Amino acid sequence: MKPSIFSPASLVAAAAMTLCVSATMPANAADVTIRWGDVVGGSHPQVMMIDKVADIVSKKSDGRIEIQSFPGGQLGGSRDMIEAVSSGVQHIVTEGAANFGQWVPWISVVEAPFIWKTPEQMISVLNGEMLDEINAQLAPAGMHAISALYYGTRHLTTSDKEIKTVADMEGFKIRVPQNDVFVAMAKAWGAKPTPINFNELYLALQQGLVDGQENPLPTIKSGKLNEVQKYIILTGHIRTPRMVVVNNDFWMGLSEEDRTIITDAVKEASTWANEEIMKQEDSLISEFKAGGVTVIEPDVESFRKATVDAVPPLFTEVWGEGTYEKLQNME
Repeated sequence: MKPSIFSPASLVAAAAMTLCVSATMPANAADVTIRWGDVVGGSHPQVMMIDKVADIVSKKSDGRIEIQSFPGGQLGGSRDMIEAVSSGVQHIVTEGAANFGQWVPWISVVEAPFIWKTPEQMISVLNGEMLDEINAQLAPAGMHAISALYYGTRHLTTSDKEIKTVADMEGFKIRVPQNDVFVAMAKAWGAKPTPINFNELYLALQQGLVDGQENPLPTIKSGKLNEVQKYIILTGHIRTPRMVVVNNDFWMGLSEEDRTIITDAVKEASTWANEEIMKQEDSLISEFKAGGVTVIEPDVESFRKATVDAVPPLFTEVWGEGTYEKLQNME
């Protein structure tokens, strides 16, 4: 069942949007204002990407289209903003693919653990015919995916515990995003999953509400999580795709010309963001070590086996028989 859009957090997000053009009404082609939200903030490449899209779109539309960026969870948490885009309260959100699984369960397979071999494979597959399949699933929820992005390869961090094999995760209280796939993965490790909004994560780690978390290296940097984490464990358990998703009624209310301008701008800026994330992943290990964080190379196979043995079978009915294996071999 779709979560209520009238939760307190959703109402806060709605209040923040009262001055915005309704996403359910056809846009005024002479003056279109688009509000785009993201839970990550700071200098993260996908936040900078929004500004790049805004600049390109403004120039190509001769100023007719303005894109406003709301990073750092200003419009709510992950669930709040997806609900807001689905209902038409918000225009665009950048979010992890699995977080749409609460609305369209099948989509969560593209963020399954140990499914993608390389970032390039993930980007190619998800921006090909797979994007059409994703949109067929998103349509009933009132949403449309413009593009898939590479968010990074996720690794584990801990406040004060060395982790070398999956057996060391027994009883470990780990923050995970609010979706079933990540919760199932943490349980497969023997850990205690604790969903927390990203914009509350730094404080949760600082106060010891959880023992650790997992995220790509650029996100750890942009969120300053390395300030409150002693260890980074290079598990590489998920290559995370994020989706740029727009409210479908709002999208179809734009002219075809304006949709093309925005789509082309997103493609151009996302290519830059993907490359920037890969560059940061190559350099951040040394930077974190220099900052006093201990980096551990664990027994990744122990994590992979525990995860693959337990998680895909739990979602066979949702994802479809053989879908997990099929995606692993797509190019």
